[in-house]
Amino acid sequence: MSRTTRLLTLLEMLRSRRVPVTAYELASELGVSERTLYRDIATLIDQGAPIHGEAGIGYVLKPGLFLPPLMLSEDEIDAVVLGLRYVDQRGDDVLRKAAAQALAKIDAVLNASGKDAMRAPTVSSGPPVQEFPVNAVPLTSLRAAIRGQCKLRIAYLDAQGEPSDRVVWPVVLGFLDNVRILGAWCEKRQDFRSFRTDRIAAADETGERYPGVRSVLISRYRAHLAKSTPW
Repeated sequence: MSRTTRLLTLLEMLRSRRVPVTAYELASELGVSERTLYRDIATLIDQGAPIHGEAGIGYVLKPGLFLPPLMLSEDEIDAVVLGLRYVDQRGDDVLRKAAAQALAKIDAVLNASGKDAMRAPTVSSGPPVQEFPVNAVPLTSLRAAIRGQCKLRIAYLDAQGEPSDRVVWPVVLGFLDNVRILGAWCEKRQDFRSFRTDRIAAADETGERYPGVRSVLISRYRAHLAKSTPW
């Protein structure tokens, strides 16, 4: 077994366990010495794996995002680059920074031919997008409410400039070519609605958490979009 294969196997062994496992057990399964196992653990931690260990208890892989060495096809690399370039053009400052960091992390674990394919992709996301309308409510605040399934009380202006107050269940942010939208369940309309983020004058958490599983609500929101106008 090559060292690369052993490291990936060790990572999968830790990923499959819900409770800490000792160095002796891991070394025995891999057929290596405990000294080699300690070096392998240290290597994975240096590469970003969220491994936690305590003397007498063992090692456990904590929740977190970690990319092992990647072997991507040229088409897969094109898809990754296209998606991240799209985010770089249409995302907000936070997402643009995250896209650049993700691209750097992926590039760091690709082999030589993969790096070449990433630096000279066969696809393009098109010309730069013009500036987006200014948002009164930061998109970071809306994303936080989405992740926390927090109900929001929003002050909204429609296309004619007419104001309204709504209590909504924020489900997802949409990044279109010229605008950003907040997909949400509207308690006033008792249906899903898409609110342009630049028309949200204010948004405050009500202190309530909306019910249900957000992934299910996203599916229902997409079905709503399929049969109606986005906003």
